[in-house]
Parts: sequence; structure tokens; C-alpha cells
Amino acid sequence: MTAPLTFPDNDENKTGNLDRRTLLKGAATLAAATAMASEASARDYGRSAEPERYPDPDVIVIDPKRFKAKVGNTAIKRLYTGCLWAEGPAWNAQGQYLVWSDIPANRQLRYLDDDGHISEQFHKPSNEANGSTFDFEGRQITAERTRLVRYEHNGSVTALAEQANGKPLNGPNDMVVHPNDGSIWFTDPGYGALSTYEGQRANTGSLQPYQKEAVYRLDAKTGQLSKVADDPFKPNGIAFSHDYKKVYVCDTGITHYPQAKNIVWAYDLNGDKLSNPRQFIDMTLNGKSGFPDGLRVDIDGNVWVGAGWVGPGYDGVQVFSGDDGARIGQIILPETCANLCFGGKKRNRLFMTASQSLYAVYVETQGAHNC
Repeated sequence: MTAPLTFPDNDENKTGNLDRRTLLKGAATLAAATAMASEASARDYGRSAEPERYPDPDVIVIDPKRFKAKVGNTAIKRLYTGCLWAEGPAWNAQGQYLVWSDIPANRQLRYLDDDGHISEQFHKPSNEANGSTFDFEGRQITAERTRLVRYEHNGSVTALAEQANGKPLNGPNDMVVHPNDGSIWFTDPGYGALSTYEGQRANTGSLQPYQKEAVYRLDAKTGQLSKVADDPFKPNGIAFSHDYKKVYVCDTGITHYPQAKNIVWAYDLNGDKLSNPRQFIDMTLNGKSGFPDGLRVDIDGNVWVGAGWVGPGYDGVQVFSGDDGARIGQIILPETCANLCFGGKKRNRLFMTASQSLYAVYVETQGAHNC
């Protein structure tokens, strides 16, 4: 997702949604209401910082019966800072590295797990790339500003999708690959066409740069592109449930539509179709509601959501039960968290792209999928 371009401010949006006054007052209100907030905002992640005492106070257990992923003798680490807007982390198990995007800087970076080395220009230029993933052949798939592409083993780049319904894509954002047929499911909210900072403004005079925002499925064998959902105002992060029976989609439409809500949608997955659209997660916490940007699912079915634009005590990662969408845990970060993924040799390390930085923490669970 992009940084918010507009902050809706009307009476209809004051309950359950995020308006300008809520954003401006969110940090102060939550800091006063939550003792943890002041600790989070004061935490030093610099190289000369003192070690954090265990257990890490910024990994918060809300429901002890359902959130058992907190590790008592580990801490959140900041692995890198210096991005303009960090997004789209993806783990490559074969190479044991993480790739992520810095959209305004028009680059993708790489973190090597063996020695912590950061390649600051892994792909540059990146066509203002956003989200990425890896297919089951180890090839990187990326949502560039104008198209969906795949990096081939020989170094070439293949354009997978540039149009839908005979019109240009608005601007792909995030994607996942199904293991059974290799199909690619991706979102197209169009943020890259609504901002010069993170792309190229379309100047079409519409919040839907070229067409209605939607979720698409790309058939890996035929190349056929099919629209599978357009209920979210601006579909953003996307993930399969741990058993591949559902698809979750973040809705960040409140950046441009006053009637939108900060929610995560759930769909039933039936072959190449989605059905039964419904609100699954409400991002409201202590009367404040922030954007659900990216998300991933663990082997227990819990949904981990990158969240932010409220302030201390809210921004970071929020964890929800896959059974009923109830909030069961939190990871507090000093920056808005855009996206996340599980990685590491055991797939038990959570990587988080948060505004200017990359963070990581070990958890006592594993990602449900390869990336």
C-alpha cells in the first residue's frame, strides 16, 4: 500500500473508520490509554542500543489460549533502516534470502540470512515495484507499478499481466501462488497510478485510475486473466488460509473512499472461483482504526496483519484467530508496518517492512506457505 493520499473527514466516517482527526490524535490518545505505548515509542533500535530485557515487552499476548507464538527469550531486531517506503517482503527458501521493495527509491533490496548482508540495489530500477513472492520453481514474481512480472532463471523478465478487461491494470500490489496449479492471485488497487511519489499519476480524474479495483487470478498454463472479486474498495494484501480453503484480502480503501472500512475480507475458495464475501477482521482497537496493509497466515491458521497510521500502541503487526477473526496478539513497532512474511531456515522468523526499516522477530510458529 501507499502512504495515505487523503484523510477522509466526514460524519459518516467517525465511527469504525479512520478520519483526519483520528489520525492526528491517535498517537496521543493511545499513549495515554496504553502503558505499553510509551515504552514502544522510547525504544532504541540503534546499533549502540542496550540489549532488550527478555521477554520482549513489545510482543503482546492478548489471548494466551490462542496466541502461543511469543518466544520468551528473543527480541525484535531492526535489520536495516534508510528506506523511503518499505514494502512487499518475500522469502526465498532456496537462496535463504529476503527481498523487499523501497517504492519511491525505485529499488528492491535483499537481506542474506547467512551473514546479514544487505544488497541495497538488488533490483534497480524496479519500475517502482511493490509486493513480491516466489513461485514453486523459485522464480520471483513482482507487482511493478504498471504490470505483474516474473524474473526467470536466465535473468530475463517476463511480463505476466498488463491489462484486464481490455484496459490497463490500475497498479498491481500483492500476490500469492497456489501450489496445485501455479495460478497467481493478485490485487490491483492502483496506488502507483495515484501518486507521483510512488509511481506516475494517471491523471484520469478518477480514484479508479483505469477501471474498478479488483482481485484477479492468472492461470499459469493458459495465461488467462480472470477477475475473481471486486468487493473491497481498494484490495491490498492477499493471502490463502493455511488449508487453502479461504482467501483473505486487506481493504485500504479508506485512503480514498470515505464510506470504506478498515477491514480484512474473507472469501471461500472453490477451484478458480471465490464466493461468500464477508468481513472477517475489524481493525478497530481501543476506539481507533488503522489500515490493514499486508498479511500472512501461520500453520495454525492465525492471520498476521501489518497495520498502522494510528500511532504508538497500535502500529506494527496485529494477530487474529483464523477461526473467528478475534485479535489475539500484537507486535508493537515504532513505525507503521506495511507488510510482512515468514522466513528463515525453519520459516519461524517474521520479517516486517515498516516505513523506513526492516524488522524481524522469531516466533513459536511457522508460516503456512512457502513465502
